[in-house]
Amino acid sequence: MTAAQVQRSGAPAFVKGSKNMAELLGMTQKVKSFIDEKMSRESAAQRALRAETFAMPHSGMMSRPETDAFLQLLIRLIGARRVIEIGTFTGSGALAMALSLPEDGRVIACDVSADWTAIGRKYWQQAGVAHKIDLRLAPAAETIAALLKDGQADGFDMAFIDADKTGYDAYYEGCLKLVRRGGLLVLDNMLWSGDVADPEIHDADTDALRALNLKIQQDERVDFCLLSADDGILLARRR
Repeated sequence: MTAAQVQRSGAPAFVKGSKNMAELLGMTQKVKSFIDEKMSRESAAQRALRAETFAMPHSGMMSRPETDAFLQLLIRLIGARRVIEIGTFTGSGALAMALSLPEDGRVIACDVSADWTAIGRKYWQQAGVAHKIDLRLAPAAETIAALLKDGQADGFDMAFIDADKTGYDAYYEGCLKLVRRGGLLVLDNMLWSGDVADPEIHDADTDALRALNLKIQQDERVDFCLLSADDGILLARRR
């Protein structure tokens, strides 16, 4: 988050009396580094995948260790066996979730890039969980439609959505049908660096995320919580 984005999001310019904006941003980075480096239990395969991805031009699309650990905990808390991931990139999230699933568990990982996901495949194999990850290379909306046509409504315990932001509403609606009652939908980037909180900011991604946040707030089909962790993680439990 840039200083301008912090200001637009309404974050206080001063914290505990003496901290100015630069200090606030520095502290935020220190906290993130502490979480990612000191509080991580990532495996060797996870660390290697993360290191290779960091060398790529679009490395910012990768989920942070904080988010991957959160997904792992959610899987164990609800006893998940079947998960669908919308947006796989280089496979950090898929790897984390597969490591937490039981031996008969499966992640259906949806992405459109053979090149990006090929990076993840190496580390899925290295970690011994490649058999738990079913990669579908196609637009996610098509994969969701195919699963529903195949009678898999209510057949998933959890969905993780982290793909193109203008598609989030359609992914939410589709995954709400795929996930069983009591199952979870996890949506990443729902604060979008604070831009969704500023009514003066309008672009396709921000408008789509803002509208979906407000839609979920009114959606009686789910219980929900929007967390300010990372870039905004929204949890929705299907009623």
